[in-house]
Parts: sequence; C-alpha cells; structure tokens
Amino acid sequence: MTHYNFNKISKHAKSLLAASITTFALSACGGGSNSSETVTPQPTTFSFSANEMITNLTNDVIVNGYQSLNNKAQAFHLATLTLLNTPTAENLLAAQQAWREVRLPWEQGEAHIFGPVDALSIDPHLDTWPLNTSDLQTLLNNQSGFSADEIKNWNDDVQGFHTMEYLLFGNGVNDNNKDITEMTALEREYLVASAEVFYDHTTNLYNAWTIDYDTSDNINTPYKDLILTPNNNVYSSQLGVIEELINGMIGIVDEVGNGKIAEPFGASITNVDTSKVESQYSWNSLADFTNNIQGVQNVYRGELVAGADKQGIINFVEAADATLASRVDDEINNAIAAITAIAGENNLPFRQAIKDENARLRVQTAIDSLAIVQASLTNDVLPLLHKWQQ
Repeated sequence: MTHYNFNKISKHAKSLLAASITTFALSACGGGSNSSETVTPQPTTFSFSANEMITNLTNDVIVNGYQSLNNKAQAFHLATLTLLNTPTAENLLAAQQAWREVRLPWEQGEAHIFGPVDALSIDPHLDTWPLNTSDLQTLLNNQSGFSADEIKNWNDDVQGFHTMEYLLFGNGVNDNNKDITEMTALEREYLVASAEVFYDHTTNLYNAWTIDYDTSDNINTPYKDLILTPNNNVYSSQLGVIEELINGMIGIVDEVGNGKIAEPFGASITNVDTSKVESQYSWNSLADFTNNIQGVQNVYRGELVAGADKQGIINFVEAADATLASRVDDEINNAIAAITAIAGENNLPFRQAIKDENARLRVQTAIDSLAIVQASLTNDVLPLLHKWQQ
C-alpha cells in the first residue's frame, strides 16, 4: 500500500465499511450476475480445513515474496554502486531496470500490507508518495555528499522508491529516458545511499517475518509463526488470519480503483491531475497497478506467478460456493486485463492516457472492473467467514 503524505495529497479513505456500503448495489446482483438466472440456495454453513492454505500463503506467497524483494533490493543496490563508479549510459539503463524489478514484488506484496511492514513503518520508509521534490533539490544544492546513515533519519518523502525513481528517470514530463549526461555525481551518490537504506529496510522486513518480529525480547518469534500457529495475542484463531488476508485484498483493490487510478483520472478530462499519478517519473504506473492486482490473484490462487498449483483463498471460497469461487477468479483476471488495456495500441503511459479521450474510456472500464472485484470480495467472500465451521 503506497504511503501517501497527507500534507501533500488527500489519501483515499480506506474504510472497508464505507466500501461495503458503496458497492452494495453491485453485490446485490452477485457482483455482476444476471438477476434473471436461477439462484441455487447455498448451505448456511460449510467445512474447510485451512491448515494447508494458510501454510502455503504464508510461506510460498508472502515470505517468498519478501525474500524476492530483499534479493532484488540487494541487486539494485549493487547496480547503483556500479553506476556511481562507472557512469555510463549502459549502467544507467541497468540501474533503471533493476529499479523496475525490485518494484514488482513490492507492488504485488501490497495485497498483504499487514504485520511488520505496517508495524515497523517500512511501508512509509519505502513507498511514500508524493515525493518532496523541493526538499530533494534543496538537499542536492546544499549538501556536499550523502551517506546511508544520514538519509535513513530524514523524512520519508525524500527517500525510498520515488526518490530513487526521480534520480534515475528524471521528472517524467516529456519522457522517461534520462541521459547519463544529465545525472550529476552528487545525484549518483544520493542514489547509492538511498539504495543502501532501502536494502536495509527490506532485510529488516524479511527478517521480521522469518527470524524475529518483536526484537524487544529474546524469544526470536518470526511473524510467520503468529500466522501459522494462531491462538496468540495477534490472531486468536485461523478465522482471524483468513479475515486479515481477505481484507488485505479488498484494501488494495480499493486503493488501486478509487485512489491510484480514479484520483488523477478525475470526473472529466478537464480536471485531470497528473501530479497524483504514482510512479510517473519512470512511466511505470500501469505496471504498478497491474502488479497490485496480480498480488490479489497471488493470494486468491495461492501461488506466485508461474508457481506450483497450491491452495489459496479460492479453495476456501470453493468449499462454500464453487460458482462464486470461479466467478471471483474471472473478475480478478478481467480487472488485470482491463488495467493492461489502458495503454492501448500506442502504449500510452498512464499520465498521458488520462488526458486522451479514447484512453479514458479504457480507464473507466478498469475502474468499473475493480469495483466489481471489490464488491464480490467485500459482500460475497468476506461474509463466508460467518458460515465457516472450523
């Protein structure tokens, strides 16, 4: 979940209750089903053994995702060091690609922003938006050098993903192809120090899930154990774990549809606000949105892309209502396809697409598709917890 700077931009309300109310009309017809169809009565209760599903989602989706993030953060840091020491066009391109690659597991992981990533404030450290370009430029104008020890104590809006994005790609207004001649030695030094801090945060996140979440004691309890063995002070039962997972999916679908896409999109082409477009410097916005919903699919299906077929939330839903389970899977697929389609034949970046009449029709289709997913998860999937017989 992108951490928005409230002093810069109003963050879209994330109240799941509000989301439930606003999407009730959609769910009244099953999130998109035809009301004239014969409705098969569903049992009032159902049984499902959740051990395998929870173990798989914890280890194969969440922990593996954070391990990938940490590995790619290390590779990115090394790429920035190479760029610092050998400032060539080729090394700049390599560092830009490394930024895109570490962005992917982070954006997919926004489907489960809970636990250490929230409690340890890692989300704002890594992904505060918007970037404070004014303060960043002041630092570049007045500092003679930069170190990781300095940067990690500065405000979140001058470090993390978007600081490094701006340094690597430029302002993104006309293109995302910063030339190596436009990058100063001081910018490269700031980039390397920021990448080091970034890698440190991803390491702490991975360790909190796998080694020790609460470092104030000597027990060495990883956060994953709190999920795998509920009946603790975080999760009283497996029901609480599944509720956390479903709410995580709802939260990011809401943020993408009603925040990341709808806020810059505006009510009409006359009130577009490109300043609210996240990842606008690299023109990576559509990839961000796609990966956010791919993260939802990862949790729903129970595997990362190209991973082995294992249990996910879809199996929990299927135990109660096989038709619903299949329908939600299709709706998630449709939302991913609709976001991808925004670029169109001309491969427009999102900040240009919202100013194009034809592309705006595709943007609205994506918003509508996400609303359907949100309605189904909120009003059809989440209530199944009340029918589950543990």
